[in-house]
Amino acid sequence: MNAFAELAGQVALVTGAAKNLGRAIALELAVAGAKVAINTRASRAEADAVAAEIRAAGGAATVCIADIADAKAVQTMCAAVAAELGPVNILVLNASVRREIPFTEMTFDEWRQVMAISLDGSFHCIKAVLPGMINAGGGNIITLAGDTALTGAVGKVHSSSAKSGLAGMTRALARELGPKNIRVNCISPGHFDTTRPAYREARPSAHGNIPLGRLGAAGEIAATTRFLCGPGSGFITGQIIHVNGGQWMF
Repeated sequence: MNAFAELAGQVALVTGAAKNLGRAIALELAVAGAKVAINTRASRAEADAVAAEIRAAGGAATVCIADIADAKAVQTMCAAVAAELGPVNILVLNASVRREIPFTEMTFDEWRQVMAISLDGSFHCIKAVLPGMINAGGGNIITLAGDTALTGAVGKVHSSSAKSGLAGMTRALARELGPKNIRVNCISPGHFDTTRPAYREARPSAHGNIPLGRLGAAGEIAATTRFLCGPGSGFITGQIIHVNGGQWMF
C-alpha cells in the first residue's frame, strides 16, 4: 500500500465488510492507506479473504467477528481493534439486514431484527469509537442508507424505517459532533450489481429506470466513501450523498 496515500496512518472499521459493498469499501480504504478492521457476524471465510487481499497488497487488516446488535460484543471488538491497529478514526456503518415481507405478515421480532442491526448496531459502534475520535481530535463516520428510505418500498417497511432513522442520526450527530471535528455523512446507494438475490430479481425493471442505463458497481460506493473520509471533503458533513445513477433525484 502507498504510505503517502491520503488515509495513511488512519484506522478504519467497516461493518458488514465480508461481501458486496462492504468488501469493496474495505479494499478501497486500504488502497487509500488506512489500516482496516473487517467486521462480520458470521461470514468468516469471506472476511478472511478480504483481509488476505489487503495484506497481500502490503496493507494492514484484521478480522472482527461480532454481532453489532450486541453492545458488549461491540465494545470487545473495538478494544481488540485498538490494541492491534490503533484507535478507530473512520467508522463505516454498512451492516444491515435486507429482507422483504409484507407489513401485514411482519412480526415484531422481524421488525426488531432489522432495527437491531441498522439502528441499535450503529448506536453501539459509534458509542464505542467516539472517545478515541475525540481524543484524536477528529474522525469520520459514514452511514449507509438507501433510496427506499425516501421513496418507500413494498415489503420493506422495516428496512425503509431503519434507513430513514440512519439519515436522521447522521444529521443530528453531524451537528453535535462537528465542534469536535468529527464529520458524519450518509451514502444512499441505488441499485447495484451485487450477489444479493433481491437485487438480482429487481434488475430487469430497475435497469430501465436509471438514466445512466446501468446498475452501479460496488467500487463506485467505495470511491464515494474514500472521498468522504479524505481531506478533499473536509467541509462536508451532515449530508446524504445519493449514488443511484439518477434513478431518483432528490
